[in-house]
Amino acid sequence: MPLHRVSQVVIGVPDVEKTSEFYRDFNLRETSPGIFATADGGEQLQLKHSPTRRLLELAIGADNPDDVDRVESQVKALGVATQRTEDGIAATDPGTGVRVRVEVAPRIHQDTVAATPYNGPGRTDRLGRAPKLGGEPKATPRKLGHVVIGSTNLEPSQRFFMEGIGFKLSDQIGHNAFFLRCSEDHHNLLLQKAPVQFLHHTSWQVEDVDEIGLGAQHLLSKDPSRHVWGFGRHYVGSNFFWYFRDPAGNFAEYYADMDCIPDDQMWDPQVWDGMHSLYSWGPPPPPSFLRPDDLTELMAGLHSPRG
Repeated sequence: MPLHRVSQVVIGVPDVEKTSEFYRDFNLRETSPGIFATADGGEQLQLKHSPTRRLLELAIGADNPDDVDRVESQVKALGVATQRTEDGIAATDPGTGVRVRVEVAPRIHQDTVAATPYNGPGRTDRLGRAPKLGGEPKATPRKLGHVVIGSTNLEPSQRFFMEGIGFKLSDQIGHNAFFLRCSEDHHNLLLQKAPVQFLHHTSWQVEDVDEIGLGAQHLLSKDPSRHVWGFGRHYVGSNFFWYFRDPAGNFAEYYADMDCIPDDQMWDPQVWDGMHSLYSWGPPPPPSFLRPDDLTELMAGLHSPRG
């Protein structure tokens, strides 16, 4: 696949410093005010001031200029205007209102690490205490895995990202949500039908279940109200998860062990229905996860998200 990564998200928030404090506690590395890096993906989050929370930009990595030119032609064929950037092109999805940049970027390299040893019935893979007990009570986000955004016009958004940008379909929930990928991960983008354009959550890969728990413990020890939903395991994508709320109202997820699709011929997209598609086990999702608390405010336009 010539596309290979979600390179960066640029999120607008009313209070950059207050929101930055959350992402410091989330253990992203702040390289300069409002700009945060992961261990493997580089600077993948930028916070900018905005009257209300919103996803301003989504950057996608491509291998070379020919790939960028191909994307530009595909987007123009949909009747969507493009602009040239320093490293690629940009276009705005009509359904989500998000400016999408496709730019030449290096592939994310992740060193192979030894599998976390677990003991089980008739199997002793770990001797002594579990290795992460007593360690630093934090998670280390390795990369930005995926983004979930609401579209007020889902069909054009789906065409924009699939026929224009070049994402591939992994799975879908009815006709209301589409799991799309631009890498070997099960999904890098989830488009969902929504009454207003908004960012639902960003999702950050950590090493294993222990890191999800350690990261949660660190975040919630400072502010228990950050908890949204978890600990659990999704059905679509299969990843372990725990969700938290930043001060602006955006959700941020720690995840581990997601399905991978290295060969398109080995994967058959499915259409799922019902709550079972959302999670295999864990506590039921709270109403605020399915419909964020500030959605009515965003719909009412108390703060115009488009200026």
